[in-house]
Formats: sequence, structure tokens, C-alpha cells
Amino acid sequence: MTTEKETLYLLDGSSYIYRAYFAIRHLSSPKGFPTNALYGFTQMLLKVMKDRAPAHVAVIFDAGKITFRNELFPAYKATRSSMPEDLAQQIEPIKQMVRAFNIPALELPGFEADDIIGTIARKCEAQGMACVVVTGDKDLMQIVSPDVTLLDTMKEKSFGVAEVYEKFGVGPERVVDVLALWGDASDNIPGVPGIGEVTAKKLLQEFGSLDELLARAGEVKGKTGERLLEFADQARLCRTLATIDCAVPIDYSIDDFAVSPPDSRRLSALFREYGFSTLLKDLTSSPTL
Repeated sequence: MTTEKETLYLLDGSSYIYRAYFAIRHLSSPKGFPTNALYGFTQMLLKVMKDRAPAHVAVIFDAGKITFRNELFPAYKATRSSMPEDLAQQIEPIKQMVRAFNIPALELPGFEADDIIGTIARKCEAQGMACVVVTGDKDLMQIVSPDVTLLDTMKEKSFGVAEVYEKFGVGPERVVDVLALWGDASDNIPGVPGIGEVTAKKLLQEFGSLDELLARAGEVKGKTGERLLEFADQARLCRTLATIDCAVPIDYSIDDFAVSPPDSRRLSALFREYGFSTLLKDLTSSPTL
């Protein structure tokens, strides 16, 4: 008889903040404070806790715009618009909400949330645990393995190794090679000019890896082969930029992520402050505490 593995749920907080913000518009508290991202994020958190009942959980956030990738490529993410002011106001309340649920919130200056997620996921594997990453970020497909899966709660879709093959045409270990060629406009990773998604997948299916492709670029006919020769160094840089750092120097123990009961008093106060009357009723079974 096989025993089901313990599972850690890692919530990609930064990804869901933006998704919540754009999914719900023009919501505010009784005092006029914007709450659309806060409400959507809280609903997502409640859904995961209710539907999945995790024994271990943590929320991971970005800690600012500047990371080690900007040192390698100053234009990294440079095309992104500044965070909307009404969203920026909600970041700290979102973190307060996470803390009120007694869920650890992690961030580390110089690294992205993806790097922290990758580091913890790999440690889970090493300790014989499974890891579910709650995210809508395709970049994280590179860390998928038999023990690490992605869950998009907004689309109700899970991504394992088979789903990564379906989307990228290669295994998780080659996702960064696809991104190195194709680029990633959202992160301002240029890739190789003239090579899009379809061509990137086809080339990697034929040659097996970016290194092998670049070593044999002379075998690729036409403009594509010329561009591979001309932009080989850029492709390697793009791969580095797209690669999640799974060795982030962050201090934690998996035991720190064991679920504990939420702080009902703090949650009630936050729900009242921001006008989340329905959530308050669910928490207290009464409109008043």
C-alpha cells in the first residue's frame, strides 16, 4: 500500500496580486480605499485553503524590481509599466491579510518570487515531499517534475510534466531553451530575432537542446541559421535571464510552513475595515461579531 506524500503549497503572491487587480475593477472600502486586488487575492487564498486543505502552505512575494538579472541585462523588465497607484496601496494590506491567516509570507531582496519558489520546491523534492505551486506564470513550468506541479486556480487547470510537453513541445528542463530562442516580451527578454514560438519548439525538438542547436547552427538553413550564428551569445544570455535560481540563500524550514488556525480576531478586523461583509459572515456565521 502506497502512502500519499506530504504536500507543500506555494502561492505565487506577486502573480496573483496582478491577476486579482485586473479581474476585479472599481471595488473600494466604505472609506474609499481601493480593495479590488485585496478582495480577489483573499478569495483566491480562501479557495485554496478550502478546496485543497493543505497541511503546509506559504505565500511568496517579489521584493522590489531590481534583481541579479538587472545586473546581467539592465533592460530586463524595463518595458513594464509602473505599478498602478491604486494597486501599490493594496500591497501592504494584502501582506497583512496573509499574516492574519497565519500563513508565512516570504520575500528576499535581489531575487524574484520565482527564485524563492524554485528553491523551496527543490528542497521539498529532496526531502521526499510533493509541491504544488499556485500560479499563472508559464515561466515556472521549468521547475515542474514528477513531484512538482503547477495549479492555476483561475483556470482550474493543473500542469504536470505531460502538460508542459503539450504547451512547450519539450520537457520542463528545456523550457528555458525555448524562452532563450523565443524570448519573453513580458520580461523584455529579446530571444533571437525572427524566431517565434513555433520555430523555437521545432528547432529544439530537432536538435535536443540550445547548446546543441548553437553548436550546429550552420546546419540550419536560411535566415534562421544566420540569426542563430549572429545572436548565439544573446540566446545564451536570454537563457540565463529566463532560468529560475533554485539555490536562493533564504533561511527557512519546511516545518515553518505547517498550517495553523487563522487569527480570527485580526481577520474580522480586516474584513470590517475593508468592507468584506460576505467574508465576515462566513468567518463569524453572523453579520456582527
